[in-house]
Amino acid sequence: MSGGSAGPLLDVDGLTTNYGSISALRAATLQVRPGEVVGLVGPNGAGKTTLVSTLAGLLSPAAGAVRFDGADVTGFSPDTLLRRGLALVPEHRRLFPDLTVNENLKIGGITVPARDRAALIDEMVELFPVLGAKHDVSAGYLSGGEAQQLAIARALMSRPRLLMMDEPSLGLAPVLVDVVFDLIVRLREQGRTLLVVEQNATRMLGVADRAYVLRSGEIVAEGTGQALLADESLFDMFVGKHS
Repeated sequence: MSGGSAGPLLDVDGLTTNYGSISALRAATLQVRPGEVVGLVGPNGAGKTTLVSTLAGLLSPAAGAVRFDGADVTGFSPDTLLRRGLALVPEHRRLFPDLTVNENLKIGGITVPARDRAALIDEMVELFPVLGAKHDVSAGYLSGGEAQQLAIARALMSRPRLLMMDEPSLGLAPVLVDVVFDLIVRLREQGRTLLVVEQNATRMLGVADRAYVLRSGEIVAEGTGQALLADESLFDMFVGKHS
């Protein structure tokens, strides 16, 4: 389900983020419309994680503007952005390993009314059956694929209007990579809006409505997933077929 002619839910204009004297992200401009899956692809060190971390409020921008649903949210705190409907599944998942699956999900739903959390957990278990089977297992004992599903479910517990994922397939076995990308497609079919950072460019462009290519902190190309996937010269130069 593509966003079509709808206005952007996320509108990023000239975003620059520095690490000390180093510009890790330079003048990035992009949009995400309701119902879209938008990919961010590029090699290691391209600035992909810096971009989504800045959008989630984990890093402060040096310049530029971020608008979410028409409101200027530049520099807002992660908590404020989460309550407005912008959630991030961070790289390496960052679960609470000593807490159970169910407890991690409850923490994910802390921004929604308590009366709604049980129904949301039921919804997550339906979407991720393995979480129901392991609801009382400590997150630290989950496999990589199970932990990634829990991380995504925990973010969905906040009822986000925009779900951002940072390298969701990183470190997973090939069969679990398939699970992650099948899930992205299912979430889009549910009408959810996603912005996904992925080093596995081939797979990401195959499911993305649109995508942006980052290199050395700059957006160097944008287009539909299929158009970028078909552009051999661009793909080889900036991404690499098997990255």
